[in-house]
Amino acid sequence: MNLYLMQHIPTAVFVFCFGASVGSFLNVVIYRLPAGMSVVSPPSRCPTCGAKLKFFGDNLPILGWFLIRGKCRYCGVKVSSQYMVIELLVALIFLGLYVVFFMVRPSIPWWGSIGSSWWYYTGPFFSGPAFVALAFLIAGLIAMTIIDARTFTIPIQIPVFVTIVAFIAYPLQALMPVNRRAADLWPIQVTGWQTGSMIFGAMLGILIAFLLLKLGKFRYSFLDYEEYVKEGETLGDYPHARREMMVELVYLTPCLVGAVVGWFLGRFLPTGPPPVFLQAMGGTFAGYLMGGGLIWGIRILASLAFGKEAMGLGDVHLMAAVGAVLGWFDPILIFFLAPFSGLIWIILSRGFATVMRKRWTELPYGPHLAIATLVVIFCRPGIQAGWQNLFSVIPWPSTSLCVPPATTGTSANPAAPPGSPTP
Repeated sequence: MNLYLMQHIPTAVFVFCFGASVGSFLNVVIYRLPAGMSVVSPPSRCPTCGAKLKFFGDNLPILGWFLIRGKCRYCGVKVSSQYMVIELLVALIFLGLYVVFFMVRPSIPWWGSIGSSWWYYTGPFFSGPAFVALAFLIAGLIAMTIIDARTFTIPIQIPVFVTIVAFIAYPLQALMPVNRRAADLWPIQVTGWQTGSMIFGAMLGILIAFLLLKLGKFRYSFLDYEEYVKEGETLGDYPHARREMMVELVYLTPCLVGAVVGWFLGRFLPTGPPPVFLQAMGGTFAGYLMGGGLIWGIRILASLAFGKEAMGLGDVHLMAAVGAVLGWFDPILIFFLAPFSGLIWIILSRGFATVMRKRWTELPYGPHLAIATLVVIFCRPGIQAGWQNLFSVIPWPSTSLCVPPATTGTSANPAAPPGSPTP
């Protein structure tokens, strides 16, 4: 076995096991959050008999389901294979990310272009914060898809967690040592002084609006929605959607004002490039605003036009989290790809329901946004090629930093760090 492969095997095995463990936790999240339970306490138990599950005997990711032969060893009730499937799925996705980002050379057609060369040259160790943010995003999308498909709701804790991870990960990533070949690159688009000032102003506005909401100065929208939901149903025929959009527009006002003030103040900032740390923060904040703002804008306009709630706030938070991890450009692609996922679902599901003579099941929009996100992540080379053919006059946004390689600061390292392969 060649040395290059041997160097990656230990890390790849760790990533696979880490993915399986995250998948195991997702099973807890998927079961408990919709039920209003804590995901931390009590420890894992059999939902039927309440027996506490032992890690190596009952709760070992993937293998545990086979060890207990799909039945609780205490009460004998059948344990759904969903637990094992989700653990295996997340483990394989994490491993797949590792392979295409760090093991496949950028020169290899398609596979080498799924992740930018920044990942390959930075290596798995020194790109850890950004990789964790991306991995947690995918895990969160899986959990949100399953919960939303079952309950037509997205627990806000999941996208908020993913967003916080991104907000921490990218500034931390800016402090990591850099390979010279990746010194002028970055995993997502970044911002300069003036654009960054506008972004920071908008984020300050969001923080102010949130504080005013918590202090009772702003009110939550759709507070009386449950009064219009009939017993046994998930959704209601709510007649005051236009009124509630005014409430949400008031909430967004500090964000819009902050963006305008930030743009104006940015004109007086230095003309040179900002520190990489600020560029990183600006990039993840810009993605958050674009992802959430795009869906929220459509929600408000469509609700005002049709008098019914269009898209849920859960979708807004979902896309805000996606943007925080992937940057400002990917949410635009996802927004236009998601309807195709919905159309394919309608055709296939209606056809299946007709043939099998079963009731057709509607699917909320959140899963289609999640599917489109995965398509953008793993099919980026094809999407980029299509973009260049259809919109050749509009360049694909660059993920280069606003600083030349020679001025990356004290974090620059002329030698390739451990874990960074040399082609």
